[in-house]
Amino acid sequence: MDPVIVIFAIVLALLGGLALGWFIGSKPAKDAAQATKEAIQSAKDAAQATDALRITLDGVRDERDAARTELAALQADARNHEKQMQQLIEAKEALSAQFSEIGSKMLETAQRQFLERADQRFDQASEKGGEKIAKLLQPVKERLTAYEESIRKIEKERSESYADIKATVEQVRQGQDRVQQEAARLVNSLRNAPKSRGRWGEQQLKNVLETCGLAEHTDFQMEVSIETDEGRLRPDAIVRIPGGRSLIIDAKVSLNDYQDAFAAEAEADKKTALDRHCLSMKSHINALGAKSYQTQFDTAPDYVIMFVPGEHFLAAALEHDPNLWDSAFEKKVLLATPTNLVAIARTVASVWQQESLNANAAEIAVLGKEMHERLAKAAEDLQKVGTHLGRAVTSYNGFANSFQSRLVATGRKFEALEVERGKRDLSDIELVEALPRYSDSVAEKLIEDDREISDRAAE
Repeated sequence: MDPVIVIFAIVLALLGGLALGWFIGSKPAKDAAQATKEAIQSAKDAAQATDALRITLDGVRDERDAARTELAALQADARNHEKQMQQLIEAKEALSAQFSEIGSKMLETAQRQFLERADQRFDQASEKGGEKIAKLLQPVKERLTAYEESIRKIEKERSESYADIKATVEQVRQGQDRVQQEAARLVNSLRNAPKSRGRWGEQQLKNVLETCGLAEHTDFQMEVSIETDEGRLRPDAIVRIPGGRSLIIDAKVSLNDYQDAFAAEAEADKKTALDRHCLSMKSHINALGAKSYQTQFDTAPDYVIMFVPGEHFLAAALEHDPNLWDSAFEKKVLLATPTNLVAIARTVASVWQQESLNANAAEIAVLGKEMHERLAKAAEDLQKVGTHLGRAVTSYNGFANSFQSRLVATGRKFEALEVERGKRDLSDIELVEALPRYSDSVAEKLIEDDREISDRAAE
């Protein structure tokens, strides 16, 4: 008997016993008979199910045997197929080897022939292509040759230019050295010679005035001396301004103390030098205010200009003593540097230019009035000429009509008599039709003139 069926029957019996035990244990004694009947019925049903399963299992067993037989046949076919495949693989390898050998020989032969033909074609193409390429590349070669020549020229010129630049730089360096030396000598001269400082300040003042378009001896004068009760006064410059007024300018240089402050390394030394510089500026202001140039020149305003020939000189003093400007203004002294003096001088030059334009405008007005009078007189004379021309044309036409109707007609009658006469024929006299054209006002005036002439002739 099949072990599977046995196991299945045992499982069913166990299940039936468990069910029976459960019913017996869980029900009271009075229900035991009913439970037993139900258990017996369940066992019968299980037996019937077991028979059905046995029949099904027999069918499955038959199918299993058939499948085993079919599997054995398939395995045999697979072994045969494997043998055939092995034979085919061996045949394929043999054919592949043969084909490889034959193909290698054919490929080698074809490759050799191809290379030989390719070499021949390449040699032929190389000869023809070389000639064509040479022709095509000839302009490029010529252009490259020209470029190389240009590059050589440029390189040569660059080398020469570099040499010139180097020489120029060397000259500039030498010039800077000379400028530095001259500047050092100038500084030493200005520091050690007060007169040199004064002349330098005066020259700077003159340069500023001339730069602004003012001309010496015309717009300004340098070092004008005047005698006063207190002695001789000589301001550095007197600038004429329109309206008969003059600006008095005096140049003052405070250099040594400023140079000491600029060269000082310690802050205390710098402050001490700037103190001296401010005192020097104040002394110049006091001295200039005491001279009272504005009272010695009637055309001068109520102040005098103190020119400091360096922005840094005045800036350092004002930075150290901000009240310096107000102090100078109280003494009727205006502080000026090249910057603001340029503005003042340009203003003066502009005013002079405006004054000149005004004078020219007045002269132009006089000339315009005179020219207008002359034009009016010329127009009147020309009008009279036109009037007389018109009258002459009228008189001429009247005489021509009379001559044509009387004398010419009589002369032609004389010709009709066929008597001996001169070689020339009598010609008609043409009238002058062009007359002067007048405006209405001129025409009316001419009519009035004609009436006056007629009235005088009648009298």
